[in-house]
Amino acid sequence: MKLKWTMAIVATSVLLTACNQAQTEKENTNSKETHSMMHTKQNGAMDHEQKKLQNNTGENTLTFPAVLQPDAKKGNHVTYTITAQTGKSELFKGHQTETFGYNGSLLGQTLRLEEGQDVTIHLKNKLKEATTFHWHGLEVSGDADGGPHKLIEAGGEQTIHFKVTQQAATLWYHPHPMGNTAQQVYKGLAGLLYIDDMKSKALDIPKTYGEDDFPIILQDRTFTKDQQLVYKDVANIDGTYGDTMMINGVVNAALHTDKKLVRLRILNGSNARNYHVHFDQNIAFTQIATDGGFLETPKKMSDLLLGAGERAEILVDFSKVKGNSLNLVDQDGTVLMPIQLSKNVVTSSATTKLNTINTDEKLYEQEASKVVKMEGMGENVTINGQKFDENRIDFTQKQGATEVWEIENAITDEGGMIHPFHIHGTQFQVLSINGEKPEASLQGYKDTITLQPGQKAKIAVTFPYKGTYMFHCHILEHEDNGMMGQIQVK
Repeated sequence: MKLKWTMAIVATSVLLTACNQAQTEKENTNSKETHSMMHTKQNGAMDHEQKKLQNNTGENTLTFPAVLQPDAKKGNHVTYTITAQTGKSELFKGHQTETFGYNGSLLGQTLRLEEGQDVTIHLKNKLKEATTFHWHGLEVSGDADGGPHKLIEAGGEQTIHFKVTQQAATLWYHPHPMGNTAQQVYKGLAGLLYIDDMKSKALDIPKTYGEDDFPIILQDRTFTKDQQLVYKDVANIDGTYGDTMMINGVVNAALHTDKKLVRLRILNGSNARNYHVHFDQNIAFTQIATDGGFLETPKKMSDLLLGAGERAEILVDFSKVKGNSLNLVDQDGTVLMPIQLSKNVVTSSATTKLNTINTDEKLYEQEASKVVKMEGMGENVTINGQKFDENRIDFTQKQGATEVWEIENAITDEGGMIHPFHIHGTQFQVLSINGEKPEASLQGYKDTITLQPGQKAKIAVTFPYKGTYMFHCHILEHEDNGMMGQIQVK
């Protein structure tokens, strides 16, 4: 995908034009990040200058979140307890960093569910502030979704029940309290949620957790001199960028593995940063899944854009690497994850048919019944010209009905920037981008789509359950600042 950053500034005209795959910007050597926008003014404590991401030095070994064990399992019913809590983590030798986590001091254990299971989750909030538990990408009722209406006060508890009715996918969970999501995620509240099904278990692909099937949670953070995460010191109203790479909660982490075919389940768990990932030896890889499940067939590619909140599963054959190391890098060559390979060479092949995705051909010609216009920057971000109001229902839709939505990332007099658009409670299909067939990385089930300034997407949206759901920009600071609406499904 071509990464286009379009800007227009009223007072001092600065134009950033699009970069393509052969041309990348290497500006801001004074350690300031080239953000996907330019500011017209400073906005006080919430408008600190963006940080440039430094190379991941790979001095630490990447570890993987443990799989959460159920409290009880009887037949098709399974029960879990997930607790949001404070803690301290030794991210730097000899230093204890104050963090948030689920059932631990930082991030969360991987919740692994099966299609068809009846699930009960006891939610506990041991933070000193209110939070929610949002299941990003999970198709559940509005009551179980964990949006800003479902606050759990400090010391409080809730219990939710749902049945897993969707196909195998890599999802995640994180907080969603209005006005405080960005800070809570920044301090460590995020965890993976896997759904398995019979089809995924039968596929000839790597599937041994932590051995050839690796969870990769990408997050950029900035630490103080005493190695603390102080959000207010770096927060930016247009999305907070960090200068230090943290993967699965490990700072400067390198993946150690054999020279073999591996599966990387990559989550962009950052507050705002986009990652345009590829390998620095020009090693091609194969995408096998998007946010909500497997593609129909594997798609060979050399680079992939992931906006905040998006996921992708890729296969990489490390047996073809010359030497014993390579790097996963960003568009400008910044090292995101060093990879160290043993001399062990294991050759293998993978499935060519992954999934069946049926799309009603009539949808491609259908006019949009709902239009969502994302626009503005800084404090002026809106959806359809309005800030979020919990007492206002922006759209209604019938349960089980498929409608076409048009999502526009508008350019205003202030300029434009990338916006990742997310809908709760559903997995949608991308019908077109600016009237054209979507590229391979978008031809599966999605819950988040990253749009460049000026782009319009048409998506097919079906809600399997009733309730009130959010739709919003997944730059967490934009979400906190009201770039969000809500739909009631009846």
